[in-house]
This record gives sequence, structure tokens and C-alpha cells, in this order.
Amino acid sequence: MVKIDTIELPDFPLLLAPMEDVSDPPFRALCKEQGADVVYTEFISSEGLIRDAVKSTMKLDIYEKERPVGIQIFGANLDSMLQTVDIVTESKPDIIDINFGCPVKKVVSKGAGAGILKDIDLMVSLTEAMVKRTHLPITVKTRLGWDHDSIRILEVAERLQDVGCKAISIHGRTRAQMYKGDADWAPIADVKNNPRMHIPVFGNGDVDTPEKAMKMRDEYGLDGCMIGRASIGNPWFFKQVKHFFETGEHLDPITIQERVEAAKRHLQMAIDWKGEILGVFETRRHYTNYFKGIPHFKEYRQRIVTSDASKDVFDALDMVLNDFSDYKFER
Repeated sequence: MVKIDTIELPDFPLLLAPMEDVSDPPFRALCKEQGADVVYTEFISSEGLIRDAVKSTMKLDIYEKERPVGIQIFGANLDSMLQTVDIVTESKPDIIDINFGCPVKKVVSKGAGAGILKDIDLMVSLTEAMVKRTHLPITVKTRLGWDHDSIRILEVAERLQDVGCKAISIHGRTRAQMYKGDADWAPIADVKNNPRMHIPVFGNGDVDTPEKAMKMRDEYGLDGCMIGRASIGNPWFFKQVKHFFETGEHLDPITIQERVEAAKRHLQMAIDWKGEILGVFETRRHYTNYFKGIPHFKEYRQRIVTSDASKDVFDALDMVLNDFSDYKFER
């Protein structure tokens, strides 16, 4: 069993990573149903939240069925982050996660996300202040370092733990790498194997097959795995990993019927949450992955991702189900 403060999780839990414009309530619900043990919101700007920006406040929406759920926030200004902790605490998540890893320029340029990796003292003092501000467990998601020459993740993890951080998720790349090259899990294992560490250490980066999740567990000895891009359009990934852990075999391919049903539910939940226009628009990014690998699919994909009315999208999905009902996905 793995524990984040008092939250009990199964051995080697699978966590849905916070992803901008992806891990919203509809997508989190689908992933939770398919075996995600912890889900995180999209990251929320502390500056946006304290200014009551609509996009930021909407991201505070959480639902009982998705617990345990973490709300992730980012920022670099102490006063703003503390105000944000107060607002987020009132939303009653199970966890507050601090993003110290986002590599995107518009975040980093403000000293937030991975930008704070250039100022470890600030990273630690922010975390300490936030731990003292709330009764909720504070966790951190970060990267190995700013660049190859400034990797201090062993020291960083120790210091964050010492000021009260209850778990750390580490992406196996530096900020300089962005998403290029292969994630390096060895430094994450070094953090886990540090005898001073007693909080859970979760690995993140490039886990896109059940075999890689097993490798992270068995060869690197990490406490759990945070899954991001592999889940986009494939909420079944969590179920696939767990099936592989239990049986050593791959789950049968997800059928066209299951994919269409999930796409429809995803769209309907998005409309119920965000309204027709945004609901239709913001689910488009998932469809390519829902139906990845189907030959001669271009015409259908075009209809699905260019239709502005939900009725047209639902009709197109019905066409997919009808025209590809006999299609068998390969393992």
C-alpha cells in the first residue's frame, strides 16, 4: 500500500497527470472508470485564480466520483500562491499539487513551472509556506532540473520532504529537453533509493506501454507511475496496465463499439460541463487517438473534428460505428 499523507492507495498506483486542456472533469471521469487511482486537474494559474479568471475558476470543479483528486496550481509569487491555496482548499480536493515542472515558455518566463528550478531556495520556501497554510496534503510535480548541468533532484526532493511535502512526482527530463529525447528514470530511482526519503516517489515520462509501467515498478522500484500523453484518447490505458500486471498478458484490443461509446460519453459530459460550443471544440483533440490506426478514416475524422454542432459529431460517430463495426484492432 502507498500513502499520500492519510490517503491510502493500492501498491504501485497509477496517477493521471495534470494536462492543460486535457484532464478536465469529463476526461478524468473516463480515466477513473478505467482504473486511474488518483486524478489531477489541469494546472491552474495562481494569478488567474486570484483575479477570478473564468477559465481558472472553472478548473476548480471536482466531483465526488473522481476522488481522490488533486488540484494542481502554478505560480512563483508567494502572496498569490497563498491566496490560491486558500481558494483551492475551499473547493475540498484531496490533494493540492504544485507544478514545478511545466516547461512551456509562457509559464517559465514568469519564473513559475520549471522556471523555479533555477531558484531551488524559492521552490522550497514556497512549498513550506503552502504546507503551513492548509490542512490538505501538499505534493509536488517537477523535473530533474533546469538543464543537464544543474540536476539537483536528490537535494530538491530531500528539502521538499523536509518542509512537509507529502509526495513527489518527477518527470525524467530537464526543462532544456522539453519533451525531446528519452526520459531518464535512473535519477528518479536515486531519489527513491535515498535512505532519507520516506514519502512516495512517482515516476513520469514516456510510460506509453504496460511493459514500461512494469519496468518502472520492478526495475526502478518507484512507488507509482504518473501517466500523461499515453492516456489522451485512450482512457483504457490504466486498465491495460493493471491487466498486464495481474496476468502478464495484454488486454484484448478496445473494440470500435467501446471507442465510439467513450467518445460519445466524453462529448456529452463536456457539453454538460462547458456548454455546446466549448464542449464540442475541446473534445476534438481526443478523437484522433480514439480511432488511431483505422485505415481509410480521413473522411470520418474530418467530419468529427470540423463539425461545430454536437448533433453532427454524434451523427458522424454513429457513421463510424456503422461503417467500421467489423474492424478489428491489432494488439
